[in-house]
Amino acid sequence: MDRLGSLAAFTEAADSGSFTEAGRKLGISASAVSKAVLRLEERLRTKLFHRSTRSVTLTPEGRLFLERCRRIAAEMEAAELDLAQIHEAPRGRLKFSLPSAGMPFMPMLAEFQKCYAEIELDIDCSDRLVDVIDEGFDVVLRTGNATDSRLMSRVVGTYRQIVVVSPDYLNQNGVPETPEDLKRHACVMYRQFATGRLIRWLFRDGDTAVDVELSATTITNFLEPQLVFARQGAGFAFLPDFAVEDDLARGTLVKVLDRYVGDATTLRLLWPSNRHMAPRVRVFLDFVGEQLALKLRGSV
Repeated sequence: MDRLGSLAAFTEAADSGSFTEAGRKLGISASAVSKAVLRLEERLRTKLFHRSTRSVTLTPEGRLFLERCRRIAAEMEAAELDLAQIHEAPRGRLKFSLPSAGMPFMPMLAEFQKCYAEIELDIDCSDRLVDVIDEGFDVVLRTGNATDSRLMSRVVGTYRQIVVVSPDYLNQNGVPETPEDLKRHACVMYRQFATGRLIRWLFRDGDTAVDVELSATTITNFLEPQLVFARQGAGFAFLPDFAVEDDLARGTLVKVLDRYVGDATTLRLLWPSNRHMAPRVRVFLDFVGEQLALKLRGSV
C-alpha cells in the first residue's frame, strides 16, 4: 500500500508541478508528498524530479516513469469498474444493426428483450453499409471478413444461399435440372440497396463457376416479400438457408439445384474495441452469439 501511495503522490506532483498542490488534491501535507516521492526515488535509485523553491519538474527518467504510472492507474480503474459492473444490472440503449436477411432472427431479439427489460434495443435492419463507430452502433451483424482494425469480431456461424420454390410451381412448370434451365422459369430477384443492382445467383459445377443471366418476374429489396412470393408459387427464390428452414420442414418450399450451390458465407458480430465493455453489450454478445450459433448450426 505504501508503494501505491507513493505512486499516487508522484503522479499528482508531476501533473500539478507542485508538492503543495499535490498534497491539497490528495488531502495530505506537502511534506508528506515530498517524503513519499523521496522514498520512491530511493527505492528506484533514480531522481524523478528537479526541485526548486517554487516548483518541481520531471527528469527524463521521471517522464518515462510517469507513462508507466498512468498505465498502472488505468488498469486499477478498469479493475474497479469491472468489479462494480458485476453488481450492476445491464441497462441503457443498445444500438444494433443487421442485414434485411436477418429478419428471421427477430424472435431471438424479442426473447433477449424479455430477459433484459432494462435494455432499450434500437434496431437498424437494412443492407446499407453502416459506419459502426461514427454512427454509434454498439454491435452489428454482418457477412464476410472483418477488415476494420477498430472493431472486435466474433464468428457465429456460416450459411448458404439456396434455390427454393413451392411444390405447386414445380407441379405446374417442371423441375430444373441445371442452373441454365432457370432461364425458362419465373424468378423472384433481390435488388441491392447500396448499388441498385440485382443480386446474381452464383452457382458452381465442381470447381467451375456458373453465372446464369436470369429474367426477373418479381423484384424486391427485402427478404420477407421474396419468401411470400416463393410460397405463393410466383417462382424460384435464392435465399439464405436459415431463412427457409421452417418452410422446408413444413413442405411449403423445397430445394432445387442444391449440388450447384456455392460456398458457405461467414456471419459475424462486430463491435467497437473499447477498453471497457458496457454490461449491456457483454450480455447481448453472449446471448445473441449463442443463439445465432445454435440456429446456424441447425440450418439446412
